[in-house]
Amino acid sequence: MRREERPIIGVTMGDPAGIGPEISLKALMNSRIYELCRPIIIGDYKLLEDLGAKLNFKASLRRISSPEDASGRSGTIDLIDLDNIDRSKFRLGVASAEGGRASAEYIRKAVDLALQGRIDAIATCPINKQAIRLAGIPFIGHTEMLGALCGVKDPLMMFWVRGVKIFFLTRHVPLAKAVRAVKKERIVKAVTRISSELQRLGIDRPLIAIAALNPHAGDGGLIGDEEEKEIIPAVKELQRMGVNAVGPIPADSVFHKAFEGGYDAVLSLYHDQGHIAAKTADFYGTVSVTLGLPFIRTSVDHGTAYDIAGKGIANPKSLKEAIKLAAHLSKIYRYEPTRE
Repeated sequence: MRREERPIIGVTMGDPAGIGPEISLKALMNSRIYELCRPIIIGDYKLLEDLGAKLNFKASLRRISSPEDASGRSGTIDLIDLDNIDRSKFRLGVASAEGGRASAEYIRKAVDLALQGRIDAIATCPINKQAIRLAGIPFIGHTEMLGALCGVKDPLMMFWVRGVKIFFLTRHVPLAKAVRAVKKERIVKAVTRISSELQRLGIDRPLIAIAALNPHAGDGGLIGDEEEKEIIPAVKELQRMGVNAVGPIPADSVFHKAFEGGYDAVLSLYHDQGHIAAKTADFYGTVSVTLGLPFIRTSVDHGTAYDIAGKGIANPKSLKEAIKLAAHLSKIYRYEPTRE
C-alpha cells in the first residue's frame, strides 16, 4: 500500500451490454474522485471510445499498460485495455455469453493486480447473472467469483449506506429457505465474524443489532417462535463471548435506529429485509462492500439495467460512492485470513 500517495482504484467495466461502461465514464469525469484516488478502468477501450463519442462525453481516454502509469489527473480517464469484445457476438441491452465472458475477464484482471499489490482496491460495475451463466462461468455473482479467485471460502458482503453497515445472514436463496436458516449457530458465527471485520475497519467493539424475523419480534412467541428459539439464545451466547450484540430488534424499527446512530451495524436475516432498508434510505448511494478478501472491493448496488444501456441516462452516483468508499477503506482495512 502506497500510503503516501492517493490509492489506485481499479474500476471494472462490468457487462459491456449494460450501463457499466456509461457509468464508468461518467464517474471518472467527476473531479472529486481524483482528489481521493487515482482511478483506472479495466475494460475495453474501443467500446468506451465509441460510447463516449455517441454520448458526446468531454473526456480523454488514455490507454495505460500498468496501474503505475495512472496519471490521477481529472479530465484524463486511464484505462487498461483488455480488447476482449467481439462486436458481432453481442449487442447493447441483451445478455450474451460474450458479455459474460468479457465481464469475468475484467474481474480476473483486477484481482490479479490487487493480489500483486499494484492496485489498492477494486470498485466493480454490474455484471449479469444470465450472461455469466451463458458464458459457462460457475458462479452466481461477483462475491462468489472473487472468493474463488482469492482462495477465500466465504467472503462477507456488507452494504454501506449513510454510514450504516448492513450485513446478511442469507442472500440469494428463496425466502422459505432463508427462514429455515435462522439458527442460533449460524447467527453466532455470522455476528462473530462481522464484529471481527468491523474491527479491521477501525471500529472498536462495534455494536451490532440483529433484526427480528417475525412482526413485533415474535411478540413473545405469539407470532412465530424463531426469536425465542434461535435469535435470543444466539444473542445471549454472543454476549457471553464478549461480542457487543443486541436483539432481536423488530425489523420495522432496527434500521431507523441504526440511521439515527444507535448501532454500528445491523444483521438482516434475509436478502430483501436489508435491501429494502438500504435502497429506501438512499437508492443510488448504497454501496456493496466485500470483506474477508486480501483487498477491499466495493460495488454499485444495482444491476446492468439493460433497458437503458447506451442511452446516456444512467445515474453514476452509486459508482462514484463506491470508488470514494474504496479509496477510504483501502487506507484503513487490515486484512487477516479467516481461521476456521
